[in-house]
Amino acid sequence: MDYRYNTCFFERYAKYTLEDQLGSQYANLVNADRPDLQDASRGLGIEVTRAIAEDKNVAHELINKMAGKEVAEIDEYDYAYGQHQNESEAERRYWALALPMKRIIASKVAKVANDFYGDFNQFGLYIFTKEILQNADVENIIKYTKSLQYPGNKSYSHLYISHIQDLFVCDLSLGTFRRYPISAQQNKKYYNLALQKF
Repeated sequence: MDYRYNTCFFERYAKYTLEDQLGSQYANLVNADRPDLQDASRGLGIEVTRAIAEDKNVAHELINKMAGKEVAEIDEYDYAYGQHQNESEAERRYWALALPMKRIIASKVAKVANDFYGDFNQFGLYIFTKEILQNADVENIIKYTKSLQYPGNKSYSHLYISHIQDLFVCDLSLGTFRRYPISAQQNKKYYNLALQKF
């Protein structure tokens, strides 16, 4: 089976994007589970998810944009994700969680508040999207996320919203964000790194 585009591909892509765009403080992230990226020394946990339609073909399009080219035919891609005769329940659940923005944020906020992601000092949520976001859209996402979080509960301090040409880093405590443009060359680098294992 071709595992190049398995469930860890997006997590690795996120890790390399964060490290390259935001600096060496993200260099020690490891790909784990609950949450997906962890740095024990900093007490940082980052969950990685996709706010895209619940369709693996949409993710196929997203991966092709990341690579800057066609990287697989649909059949090969389907096989890589386990979408074949021996498709597992885990794969079906994985794609059932690829939800549009509001639904995925609500789900992830509830999970962090209920200790699903463990005991970290700081939580971040990294979201891949195919939508081209304007500043007003990002501001609305910040407001919406903050409206779901309650004092006393564990919550996200940062959102990282990744579109192919942009990374929006949102500080939820301040209600502010910064846009980091991503070049085609940088995308290609992250894509190639994400094909490898940590």
